[in-house]
Amino acid sequence: MSNLNPNVFLNSTIVRPEYFFISGFSGIPHSNYYYIFLCFVYALTVVGNTFVMFMIYTDHSLHSPKYIVVFNLAVSDLCVSTALIPPLIDTFLFKSQLISFEACLTNMFFVFGFLNMQSFTLTVLSYDRCIAICFPLRYYEIVTSKSMLVITTILWIIAGLAILIAVVFISRLSFCKSIVINSYFCDHGPTFRLACNDNTPNYVISWTHPVLIFYLPLLFITGTYISIARALLKIASVEERLKAMKTCTSHLILVGLFYFPICVTFAMGSRIHQNARIINTSLGTVLPPMLNPIIYSLKTEEFTESIKRLYRRIKIHINVLKNWFFTG
Repeated sequence: MSNLNPNVFLNSTIVRPEYFFISGFSGIPHSNYYYIFLCFVYALTVVGNTFVMFMIYTDHSLHSPKYIVVFNLAVSDLCVSTALIPPLIDTFLFKSQLISFEACLTNMFFVFGFLNMQSFTLTVLSYDRCIAICFPLRYYEIVTSKSMLVITTILWIIAGLAILIAVVFISRLSFCKSIVINSYFCDHGPTFRLACNDNTPNYVISWTHPVLIFYLPLLFITGTYISIARALLKIASVEERLKAMKTCTSHLILVGLFYFPICVTFAMGSRIHQNARIINTSLGTVLPPMLNPIIYSLKTEEFTESIKRLYRRIKIHINVLKNWFFTG
């Protein structure tokens, strides 16, 4: 036993801090106003996405493969905002910047897990639009409710497993230096860089996950729209061409809002300033969930018609109640 190197014991010991400290903005006065703005965004997100899920669930005309995916998008939007904004409000508005090690890893899992699912769902929506425009006669044969349920279930599993692997590797790190996470939540990159032992697996994950979860889906979406553009060029009627393009505009807006800030942040990596990273990633994470219901309500014809039918039903019920009240 006396011949054993004591460094072996040191290297085999995992040092876990009791708490991490979430730093937030650095040197920005009155930053609380920004967090209050995020709280307002969250309120709109909850109302909008709950309304979308309610409409899809109650209106049988929206029980189609496309709206199975839209429902999943609303769920992931609502969940990622809930995993991110309420803890953020508690952290910075109520000055509770200390977070336990276990709570930090849990927060990381849910934020990135639902963020992964947002990316996958937008990819499935592009697949739906591509089949609808490129193979319109075979659309209902290829894209069925059963196939969409299977696809979305598999993607939920992949999204969860991908971040679970990252979190497990984080749990194998030792943190014997700083415990200050230079972000606004338990962000993966700023957290694993605090480790004082070998963090090579985490470093590999930090660049492979963005490629697999964000860049490859974005490349797939780009490919689907190239196919859509080619199919549209073959349509002789300008009116039919515009009608087909209109079905894609809402999805393209969502893709731009979601992928641009995230891809910019991941591309710059640790070179981006802490404050710029916080603003870029927070807006890129919370604004799309707020805007998605608005975009789908205003841009999608089926959803607009569903809202009109709901309004007419409510109006009829109100008139019935009025007649009952005044005649009774």
